Formats: sequence, C-alpha cells, structure tokens
Amino acid sequence: MHIQHNISLKPYNTFGIDVMASHFVSVASVSDLISVIKQKDFSKKFILGGGSNMLLTKNVEALVVHINLKGKTIISQEDSHVLIKAEAGENWHEFVLWCLDHDFGGLENMSLIPGNVGTAPIQNIGAYGMELKDHFISCQALNVDTLETETFNKLDCNFGYRNSIFKQQAKGKYIITSVVFKLTKKRHALRTNYGAIQGQLDFMGVKKPTIQDISKAVIAIRESKLPNPKVIGNSGSFFKNPIISSEAFKALQKNFPDAPSYPISEHEVKVPAGWLIEKAGFKGKTFGNYGVHKNQALVLVNYGGAKGKDILALSKLIQNTIYRIFNISIEAEVNIL
Repeated sequence: MHIQHNISLKPYNTFGIDVMASHFVSVASVSDLISVIKQKDFSKKFILGGGSNMLLTKNVEALVVHINLKGKTIISQEDSHVLIKAEAGENWHEFVLWCLDHDFGGLENMSLIPGNVGTAPIQNIGAYGMELKDHFISCQALNVDTLETETFNKLDCNFGYRNSIFKQQAKGKYIITSVVFKLTKKRHALRTNYGAIQGQLDFMGVKKPTIQDISKAVIAIRESKLPNPKVIGNSGSFFKNPIISSEAFKALQKNFPDAPSYPISEHEVKVPAGWLIEKAGFKGKTFGNYGVHKNQALVLVNYGGAKGKDILALSKLIQNTIYRIFNISIEAEVNIL
C-alpha cells in the first residue's frame, strides 16, 4: 500500500468532476483494507468504489480508500443453478459479461450498468424489470468498528427500490468486500417484455432469444440513450422513478392523459422520471458546460470542466419544477457528497 497526497479524483468518478482528495490509497485485499481502517493518522476515511453513483461537490478532506478487490469464483453448482462469488472491486458490466460467457443467466437485463460489484447491493441496482436482489444470495462486509467480516443474507439487506440497509441503518458502518449470486445454468427465465427489449430483439431479427441476445439488446438500447462516461461525464440515471398511489396517478392523467406508468402493486404505480423531466422541457437543455442529455432526460451530464455544485443546482431546479407541474416528488438516485 502506498498513501498518496493531494490526488485528483477526476479519474475515479464517472461524472468526471475534478475535486481533490487530501489523501488517497487503493486496497487490493481485505487485510490491506483492515490495515487502512486501523490507521490512526487519518481521522476521516472516505470509501470509494467504482465512482459511478455519486456527485462530488467539494474537495474530500479525508483518506480516500479505493476498493480494488478483484476475483470471481464458482463456489458450487448443481444441475440447474450455480453460486458465484465476485469481489467488490470487479467492474459490474465485465462481471455480467463473464457470467454470460459461461452461460450463467439472471443478470443479462442489467448489462452496461456502470459501477462495481461491491456498490451494487447498496443501491439494489436494477434495469429493464430486473433487480440485483432477484439473484442475490449474500454479501460479506467489513464492520468498520469491530474490523470483523460479517455476512448479510437477502433478508438482512432489507432491499427496496434502489435501496438497502446499507443506505439506511447501516450507512457508513460497513464496507462490502464480496457478493454471492445464484444464477441459472439452463432453462433461463427470459425477461423481454420490459421497456424496448422485445422491439430491439425484433429489430435484430432474433426469434428465439438467448440470455446473450437479451444482453446485446439491452446494451444497444442503453448505448442509444445513455452517453459513455468516458466521453461525456455522467452517473447514469440521476433520479429514481417515483412511485405514487393509483389515485394520484388518476389525478395526473386528468391533465396528462399520455402519462406512462408501470404497476407496482394493487394500489401503487411507478411513473418514469425521464418522462416527467422531458415533459417539463429539460431534455437536451444545456447550461454552459453541463446539462440534461439530449437522448435521455434522466441523465445529467458534464460536458467538461463543470463543477459538482452546478450540477447539484440543476438537479434541484428539476426537482422543484417537477413538483410544481405534476405535484410529484422525484428523489436523486446518486449520492451527493
């Protein structure tokens, strides 16, 4: 381990915000992580994963600990299922592709989601009708107070929509070091009826899709809508899709009969935040060197040199406007730091 000083975090966050870390270290093992946490010289520590779900608005006056644990292991397998353990520092999309190369099914709808495996349970990431919790078995996490590794099963994690215990009661108390998934080896449950997947498969001329075909369809859809963070700084979807009551949706339809929705339960529906933002006139709007992406209203972008506080101000403007027009509150999906 080598602790560096006054390091720019621009390469370590997908928004490409250029803020400074007073101290920085990358750890490649749990033992190194424990050694860093034990460091008495640094009272404040900031845990950094893939940097894909955060907006940095100021310099980080702390020891930034970059989680760089790598490795994928087949724990066990039977005729129809397999258990896979992935270390926290594995890139999420590369992990999905590795699973597909082995014909392990379950994660294909979540192809091309930015970030690392270790931060995925915190957010309960999801896309196109599938969420991480659907194939999650457990994760191991380091307790930063006791420095003991604890195991959290699905029930322990209290997963919700883009939510988990790690964003609530256990926030800041644990560092996820690895995650175990249960995936299918055959008779894969294909999900093609969400969003534009079936239409993309039809465009591709695929009649009997495989899990690999679905992944390719999802990648094509996402690439057509979402900017590549390596080209245009962004954090993917900035806002959560709001869940409102069926009665509230009926009220919305009176003024906006074309409003789309997805049923959540008998009494609740999910309204696409992207539709609300586009309807409010923000899609493609630029504010100097930042703005809202032209192809996906959910995505706020840094065209180069933008400050985190400017993008934060834009997100507040969007939230206030959506509430004023639709009487619906939308929450940020990214962590604001």
